[in-house]
Amino acid sequence: MLNEILPFRLVLNTTAIAGATLWSLALYLGFFPVSEWIMEQLSRWFNFAERSLYTSAEEFEKTRPAREAQNSFYASVFSIVPFLAIGTGCYYLLEISLGASWAIGFGIMASVCCGIYELGRRDARERG
Repeated sequence: MLNEILPFRLVLNTTAIAGATLWSLALYLGFFPVSEWIMEQLSRWFNFAERSLYTSAEEFEKTRPAREAQNSFYASVFSIVPFLAIGTGCYYLLEISLGASWAIGFGIMASVCCGIYELGRRDARERG
């Protein structure tokens, strides 16, 4: 369908997309404190950058809660980008060295292991 709309042929390697996102998910779960830190820094930067757009302090304070919520949403979406880049690199390194099926398999295993690690980390933090 996409090739009918576009005047050129667009070829997407779905295996590479799946493998890269599996590795990105694994890294995002495995390094969740880092992703929280990235979200916090991006949110602070978005709030700071948006402050310069207002000339009136009254108008800035009036719309502050809605803007901060929107900036937090944008920060959480954009915090995925570094993990997508590193996950893509991990997938391609494994694909070059072991093959595509191994890269996908290790991505699945890494996602499951990092998910279990994150659940255990949250449970341990909650208990004490």
